[in-house]
Amino acid sequence: MSEVTPTNVTRGDLYGLAAEFTTTPAIYHAAEKTNAAGFKWFDCLVPFPVHGLDRAMGVKMTILPILVFFGGMTGLFAACVLQIFTNAMEFDFWALLPVVGYQYDVSGKPFLAAAAFVPVAFEMTVLFSALTAVFGTLFLNKLPMFYHPVLKHEALSRATDDRFFLIIEARDPKFSQDEVETFLKSLNPEAVIALEK
Repeated sequence: MSEVTPTNVTRGDLYGLAAEFTTTPAIYHAAEKTNAAGFKWFDCLVPFPVHGLDRAMGVKMTILPILVFFGGMTGLFAACVLQIFTNAMEFDFWALLPVVGYQYDVSGKPFLAAAAFVPVAFEMTVLFSALTAVFGTLFLNKLPMFYHPVLKHEALSRATDDRFFLIIEARDPKFSQDEVETFLKSLNPEAVIALEK
C-alpha cells in the first residue's frame, strides 16, 4: 500500500481521507464496514454503477418520488382548473375577475365533459411531473456544483476510469485523522490519500 498523504494538510484544511481500491468487491465490503463503523459523512466514487453499493453504504431512499407525485397532482389540478375556467360560460372569481364566455353550444355537447379533459390533463400531469423530477434532482443533489475538493486531486481522476475510492469527510462526528487513517488502512486499500479543501 502506498500513501499519498501531504504533510502540509492541517485539520482546518482537511476535507477528508480517501482510500483507493481496485475491485468492486473491495469497495463494496469497504462501504459495508464503514457504514457498520458508524460513519455518516462518507461517499464512494466508482467508474460505473455497483449493484447494491447504496445499500452497503446505508443510503436512505430519496424523497424525489414523493415530490414527483405531488408535482403530477399539481399539474392535474392546474389542467382541470384551466379547462373549467376557459370553458366557463359565466364565472365570478370572488367578484374580482368576472368572466363571460361564449355561450355557444356545439352539437349539444356538455361544456365540462370529462372525456374532453383527458388529453390536457394527461399532458399537464406529465409536464409537471417531468419538471419536478428534473429540478428536484438538481436541487436534492445540490447541482450545479462548480467546485468540489475531490476535483483538486489528480489521483482521484481515475475514479472515472478504473479505480474505486471511499472518502470519509472531516465533518463526520467520528472523524479523527489518525483513527480514520488506521481504519482505512485496515480495509486493505491500494493507497490512503488526504484531501485538501
